[in-house]
Amino acid sequence: MKKVLLVFSITMIVVFVLSACGLLQDPEEASAPIEATPVLIETSIDQQDEATQVIETQSDVEESSSEQSAAAEAVSRDVTVFVISQSDSQVRFELDEDLRGQRITVVGVTDQVAGEIAVNLDDLSTAQVGVMQINARTLLTDNDFRNRAIQNQILDTGDYEFITFEPTGIVGLPDKAAIGEQITFTIEGNLTIRDLTNPVTFTVNARADSQGQISGTATTVINRVDYNLNIPSVPNVANVEEEVELYIDFVALAK
Repeated sequence: MKKVLLVFSITMIVVFVLSACGLLQDPEEASAPIEATPVLIETSIDQQDEATQVIETQSDVEESSSEQSAAAEAVSRDVTVFVISQSDSQVRFELDEDLRGQRITVVGVTDQVAGEIAVNLDDLSTAQVGVMQINARTLLTDNDFRNRAIQNQILDTGDYEFITFEPTGIVGLPDKAAIGEQITFTIEGNLTIRDLTNPVTFTVNARADSQGQISGTATTVINRVDYNLNIPSVPNVANVEEEVELYIDFVALAK
């Protein structure tokens, strides 16, 4: 009888610990399919001069909204906007941990990533990357208990559904790129996870597969402590790596 009571007590303690860690609680589902935030195409000084010339060549009547639209079209006529294809793309994170005494690499993946890229292959100085979003509620590993812990406690996806990267600059682009040519550059910006934002730099390897498709991989490494991503104390898990590798394998299609 004492053994039965002891087993029951231990079982209840384990259930309580797992519940407290969010391992037995179903996480929130995605609120809706993710959609890209339209990229805002900015103009350089040379492009602004071109737009001004287009307007000035109009008749001397007062500028109309249609004339301004014509000028904007002249500025952006060579820029193509590409939208990330979710069915062809994947975001993943990787970090190491000890599970039941064995060192393993934890991999979490989702295809719920959205963003736009504006580019003119003949003038890469005009390239722009829009806001990138990832639906954290859809990140999955190979373990349901780990998924619940990640979503319910580590990322708190019930309150913070999206991970967001807002680019602030592109560094290292060549002047132009040919179809099929691989190029490497970096994108600087601010990465927000939950309610914390930090500057990060992605290294990007990309190419234009055709006039209507570009593809590539963007990678960076973040530190869990910078985002207060604390690992709950659970049985059989130890020595979780502090650094987290982030990967965005993307295919983007012309609008």
